[in-house]
Amino acid sequence: MGFDPATLKFDSNGLIPAIAQDVEDGTVLMMAWMNSEAVARTLETKRVTYWSRSRQSFWIKGETSGHVQELVDLRIDCDRDCILMLVRQNGPACHTNRRSCFYTSVTAGSEDILMEPMA
Repeated sequence: MGFDPATLKFDSNGLIPAIAQDVEDGTVLMMAWMNSEAVARTLETKRVTYWSRSRQSFWIKGETSGHVQELVDLRIDCDRDCILMLVRQNGPACHTNRRSCFYTSVTAGSEDILMEPMA
């Protein structure tokens, strides 16, 4: 059975949240946005391609930094309005040079930094 990205539920801007998770250890790496074409490109090339809302253009993760995300599996949630991508991450996923964008913990009203930038 083939997959048609048009069957996903995109928001009013034609976007869907896409979460990248490390296939090796399950770390949630980042969240960004995709449109239908970004989903199709990602599935075709196996290089994760997002849609930049600020630049209004496609961006392939790692195209300039070398921190490529290779798609292993793309999963759709039960409502078809969110994507989970299991990826092989080369280098840090976050633009702050951290492994994950989710490096700040908020507990008991305080923020704690869980990881420092990679060397």
